[in-house]
Amino acid sequence: MPLQFNPVKIFAGSGSKDLAKKIAEAYGKPLGDVTLSRFSDGEFQPSYDETVRGCDLFLIQSTCQPNDNLFELLLMIDAAKRASAHYITAVVPYYGLARQDRKDKPRVAIGAKLVANLLKSAGIHRIMTMDLHAAQIQGFFDIPVDHLDGSVIFVPYIKSLGLENLTIASPDMGGSYRARTFAKFFNAEVVICDKRRKRANEIESMSIIGDVTGQDIVLIDDICDTAGTLAKAAALIMENGAKSVRAVCTHAILSGNAYDTIENSMLAELIVTDTIPLKHQSNKIKVLSTASLFAKAIANVNEHGSISDLFKV
Repeated sequence: MPLQFNPVKIFAGSGSKDLAKKIAEAYGKPLGDVTLSRFSDGEFQPSYDETVRGCDLFLIQSTCQPNDNLFELLLMIDAAKRASAHYITAVVPYYGLARQDRKDKPRVAIGAKLVANLLKSAGIHRIMTMDLHAAQIQGFFDIPVDHLDGSVIFVPYIKSLGLENLTIASPDMGGSYRARTFAKFFNAEVVICDKRRKRANEIESMSIIGDVTGQDIVLIDDICDTAGTLAKAAALIMENGAKSVRAVCTHAILSGNAYDTIENSMLAELIVTDTIPLKHQSNKIKVLSTASLFAKAIANVNEHGSISDLFKV
């Protein structure tokens, strides 16, 4: 019996409209029409302006600023389920609250698990995301998870730079596995910046494990929030004799004074993706698009194809 393909419709939440337009264009379909009505007290209500009955829906929304974006996505999922959509995939390029993936001190929430529960309870059948803060977050879901890898976007760009003495660096011990995985693409050495924090977003001290003398260093991380860690690591790396230093971060949260911190840092450039829209432009920030990768993943899911083919650099 031949496979049955249901009509595909792609909708955007208000937090990811620019990226969603690019994904839809790369896929070859226009974005579906959805209206977000707002009440004077801040309450909002999304509604679909076209039928979704029997369709395979892909709802695109990063959950940065989760108070609004996450709840808007939940309401879009619920509305789609009640409108008899056949299959609902939440496309969450940046999965917010992922840093709350365990109890690292008493009496705290595991936010990443709570978000997984909320999305599943709202009615999704599948989730598609990129570069989770911790890969084991996939285990918080009892539904299929398509965890796309940003390295397929970053590696070709880094190769195009033609860096002669490339060394990969992790800005902290927790990211060492990510850095080693990235280094395999270049057969490069890995160094680690060992940092100690006083509290969240505040670094007490940092030291380098490994030799950076005369090397072109590329720092690898999944999230850039205040940019304090990257700026401090870049300064320390250059003080220890590196030839150059730049950073690769998938998700550009860039809160607080992050833009000024990057501009005033020793970083030659910060290379990010468009999973989170930039608030400001910067000569030091290079944005690489994820649209083609997500569009291919959507096509493969709809056509019952392999997602693993998209991990090849």
